Formats: sequence, C-alpha cells, structure tokens
Amino acid sequence: MSEDRFDVIIVGGGLAGSAAAYVLAKAGVEVAVIERGPSCGSKNMTGGRLYGHSLKKLIPDFEQRAPLERRITRERVSLMSAGASTTIEFDCGTLGGDNARSYSVVRGKFDQWLASEAEAQGATYVCGIRVDDLIVRNGRVRGIIAGEDRLEADVVILADGVNSLLAQKIGLAGPTDPSKVAVGLKEVIKLSDQQMKDRFGAVDDNGTAWLFAGDPTLGSIGGGFLYTNKDSISLGIVATVSDVEYSETSVVEMLNRFKENRLIAPLIEGGELLEYSAHLVPEGGYNAMPQLYGDGVLVAGDAAGMVLNLGYMVRGMDLAIEAGRQAANAVLYARRRGDYSRKTLSAYVTGLENSFVLRDMKLYRKAPQFMENRRVFTRFPMMFEDILRSLFTVDGESSEGIVKKVLPAVTDAGVTALAKDVVQIVSAL
Repeated sequence: MSEDRFDVIIVGGGLAGSAAAYVLAKAGVEVAVIERGPSCGSKNMTGGRLYGHSLKKLIPDFEQRAPLERRITRERVSLMSAGASTTIEFDCGTLGGDNARSYSVVRGKFDQWLASEAEAQGATYVCGIRVDDLIVRNGRVRGIIAGEDRLEADVVILADGVNSLLAQKIGLAGPTDPSKVAVGLKEVIKLSDQQMKDRFGAVDDNGTAWLFAGDPTLGSIGGGFLYTNKDSISLGIVATVSDVEYSETSVVEMLNRFKENRLIAPLIEGGELLEYSAHLVPEGGYNAMPQLYGDGVLVAGDAAGMVLNLGYMVRGMDLAIEAGRQAANAVLYARRRGDYSRKTLSAYVTGLENSFVLRDMKLYRKAPQFMENRRVFTRFPMMFEDILRSLFTVDGESSEGIVKKVLPAVTDAGVTALAKDVVQIVSAL
C-alpha cells in the first residue's frame, strides 16, 4: 500500500464498510476500504441470514443480482434438554412479504459481491492489510497507520468488527467485556439436492432458519443455529465468552456434541465439510454500544455492537448495512459543510435514530438481560420436556386432566421464579 490520500478511509470490508463505500463512491467521493482478510468476507462466519429491507434501499434490484442462497420460508426454534427437544415451527410460503423477505447467505461470497458493487461505483479496496493505529492530530482523526504506511483522509469509518481496538485506542470504546461478546463456531456442510429436499423440505428456493437453546451449550448462555443454503447447511454454536472461560467444555466440544445430538446427526449424515470458521459476536445490545462518532471518525456495524439477539431471532446484517448507509450520509453532509468535527458528524446518530437501527436497538435494550437468565438455557428445556412427556404418555395406569399433568413440571421449575421469568420476557420483548 503506497502513501496516498483519500477523502474517506473505511477500515473493514464487511457489510457496514461496503455499504458506506457504495454510497460514498456513487456520490463521487474518493474512498478506500482497508480489509485485513485476503478478501472481503473471508474472516466472517456469521450464521448466514440477511433481512433484505435495508439492502433494498441501497441496491433495489439486489434480489436479482446478489449471490443469495435460499429465501427463508420456515422458522424453527428448539429448546433442547439432554434427552429431548421441544420445537416450534412456522412454515409460510409468503413469510415476510415483498419488502421483508429474508435470505440465507454465505458471507464469503456475499461480502465479495457487495464489495464488487462498491468497486463498480469507484471505491478502492485494499485487502490483506492490517490497520495498526489511527493518525490523530489536534484531537482529530486524520487517517490510518498500517505497518510503515500512512494514509490520510478527511474522515475514517471504523467498521472493523467486534472488539475494535482502534475505537478503544481513541477512547470511543472501552475494554471488551467478556459477558457482552460471544464466540461462535460454524461449519458449512455440503449435502446433495435430494438430501436437502428429504431432510429440510428444501424445494425451489425455500429455506429454513433454525435456532436452538439449552443442551447445545450445556446450559451456558448461547445456543445453536442452522440455516439451509442452496446445496449446504450452515451449522454452528455461539457461547458467551465469560461462560466459556469457566466452562469445563470448550466451544469446539460443544459443537461436536451438538452434531452428535439425535436431532442433528441424521440431518448431516453423509455431508461433506466445506468450511470451518470462528468469530466473535457482539451480544450486549444498546447499553453496550460505544460512542459512535468523534472528530473525524465514525463507528458502524459489529464494531458499534449493532446486533440484536431476541432468542427467536438474531439480526445484525440489516443493522450493519443501514448503519453503513447512514455513516456515508453523515460524511456527505459534513463534506458539503467542509466540517468534519464531532459536532457535524453527530448527524450520523440523528440518521440512525430516524431509521430502524437505534429505534430497534433501544426498543430491545433489555433483551440481553433476558438472554442472560440462565434458567432459559437450563430450567426451561427440562420443564417443557417434563410437560410434554406427561401430556403425550398413555400407559393405561392413570387418568389425569391436563392441569394435573402439567402442574408437577411447573412446580418443579418454581412458580414464583417462572412468574418473574415471564415478567422479564414481556419487559424485554
């Protein structure tokens, strides 16, 4: 990377970074994206679900052009105990409607596509380069330092993922709290067309999103996920770092146990491992977000903690894309004013507040507290197992009404504790 100067430098070629690059380059701004991986998406292992509404604002015809895997028409959520699983399924061919469709994606392919769209608009991408520090003069960010190279700009957008050391160095973020981030492991497993149809009902472009809680992480805070792609599945485990530190079972062992589960093993039998990856995921929600702007700098995407985990749904890609768009709009506003001060760049937060990003992050700000309730991962799966085993057991020995069959399991779980759980769930969601 030679010494040069750009109007804007973006650190990170993920969805937030490329969305910002696309908008800026389209507006005629000289923008450089610096990506640490050998290619955009090569270091990203996100489970693989894109809610398309935010990308549609950016590229209206993306559904015809992007490397999408399957349109999600089936939702499943499973609570798993050691010996059983309780699954809720919603299958609907028109799930989401035209403006709210969601898709499974493989980030390696998808991120490269979005980067190519930004390049087509005029953005410059430099991959395989690690940004070590920021150039700061008179309290304002003026560029980046990568090894011996210095690259200056009017504005730097930090979209470098969770645990952004650059945001920490300039005081926008504090040290990473292990209870607010999770470590994820994912395997992409190739299956034949017939196996996809037989095991997941994957016909045409219809796909499944499946989340798991309880036994996959041995009661630790976290869970499992499965998304169907065109000819493969993305299968993985996510566990909170603070839990993993004190667990006797590593995340690798958790994933292996998950694959051996009686529900999962038949689904991946005979499959071919295509990809294995690991990644950190922000889990703290709105209250764990860093300062989003400073003099000459903005923070977006995972680096800004923009992920929502509601238990039945996990969102991050749509938030990142919209944040990148709003960051670019704030830079364009500052550019028109010729002022890249903190005060002017605060337009970024105004844009986020007027969009769904901060509205949704604020709305579900208590969700992380609900997800930190260990009973969700331990007591709940066991309670549902006891209830349903009782309801579906016919032994000719005893005749009891439904209430009498359900009551022992509820009592064992603790009526008062359950009432508190329900109040917390309603408050969070």
